[in-house]
Amino acid sequence: MSDSETSDNDLGAVTEKTRLMDGHVAANGGSSAGSTDGLEHQPRKKARRPPPAATENTHLRSGENTGAGEPRQATAQNEVLGGPSQAIDDEEELKYGAKHVIKLFAPVSLCMVVVVATISAVNFYSVKDMYLVYTPFHEESPDSSTKAWNAAANALILMAVIVVMTVLLIVLYKYRCYKTIHAWLIVSSLMLLSIFSYLYLEEILRAYNIPMDYPTLLLLMWNFGVMGMIVIHWQGPLLLQQAYLIFVAALMALVFIKYLPEWTTWAVLAVISVWDLIAVLMPKGPLRILVETAQERNEQIFPALIYSSTYMYAYTSMATPNTTEETPNPRVSRTPSEEHGFTRDWVETHEDRVAQRQVEVHSVATGQAHTQIHHDDEERGVKLGLGDFIFYSVLVGKASSYGDWNTTLACFVAILIGLCLTLLLLAIFKKALPALPISITFGLIFYFATKEIVSPFTDSLASEQVFI
Repeated sequence: MSDSETSDNDLGAVTEKTRLMDGHVAANGGSSAGSTDGLEHQPRKKARRPPPAATENTHLRSGENTGAGEPRQATAQNEVLGGPSQAIDDEEELKYGAKHVIKLFAPVSLCMVVVVATISAVNFYSVKDMYLVYTPFHEESPDSSTKAWNAAANALILMAVIVVMTVLLIVLYKYRCYKTIHAWLIVSSLMLLSIFSYLYLEEILRAYNIPMDYPTLLLLMWNFGVMGMIVIHWQGPLLLQQAYLIFVAALMALVFIKYLPEWTTWAVLAVISVWDLIAVLMPKGPLRILVETAQERNEQIFPALIYSSTYMYAYTSMATPNTTEETPNPRVSRTPSEEHGFTRDWVETHEDRVAQRQVEVHSVATGQAHTQIHHDDEERGVKLGLGDFIFYSVLVGKASSYGDWNTTLACFVAILIGLCLTLLLLAIFKKALPALPISITFGLIFYFATKEIVSPFTDSLASEQVFI
């Protein structure tokens, strides 16, 4: 038997052994690695191309982990010819992207439905008896021009407050004042889950005439608030965390609808869309600086500010053990005489595969569900800022407060269409994109067009008993 045949036989035997080892690890470690989001999130053995550095953003991002993981070790054949692996990678990217887009549509729709249902059932949020301190002009004049400049002034004042708070957050994050930021977010969440939630529950009970004693009410609010603080700022079941984030966004939308003057609400929606465009796309935009800083430090954006279809915890960036310090680099220590018939690519990636198997087995033994092996799979998916949920719901809730279901449905459909287009642009450009401008623009256009054209037309048809 020739030397070449012997080498081929050795290579085949080792390849078969490696395949058996991979199957053993997959059979034992599959449940732990894929526990983040069902069967669709099983870690894939095939390596994929590294995503672009500007994919993550606070408003709408594709969820790729740009700061962790090794780049793909592509063979010369795949680099030159493209090979079937590129087509497989593209198919997987499309499948995962479409699945997570659907997962994003459901919470956005649910948040808007909660706001619309509350506005329809509870009169408290439709009555204008109090206003925010940031809106000193209450639009009490019957003159339309006076109302217009009052709304513009209120919107500019409120936007100035938002800009100042955003810049303050960026400065604190830039100088690593994490405790201050966490305290800020914890106090905000505590107020929403205690005071505003209590007012919300009180109005719901009053609207449906449901009696409840104060001890039971306080016990209920205590459990609700403590559980919310745990799942938002620490850890908990994924569905429970998502439910709390949706409720917080809906509650904030109801607060804006309640305490903002009529015309000011529409002016704020228009101005916030322009600000979102500037903050994300401008080179020195504050939200862009926040995302780029988080990418440079390989850190997560705070989970209290982001809705994600996968787990987002502060410690998900846990790295694998540094095997390069314990074992020599195969690219340096291996010599051609030691390869024994194996391909150079197999030899160069052998240490990486060994380290990956060790971490997978260690994950099964210790129950660690957030190691770097499937951290990349956890990062997949579209993440949307809670501010986008809030202003989507403000638009639809404000439209529903007038009692016209034509405009409400038109705004609902317009926001989903705008979100679809934004996700399409995200897939095309693969860079940070704001989620508000397209959806809010479509929503405003659909609202005023439906209110001024479609609704009078349908009312005229109904009065003339004309059916189409």
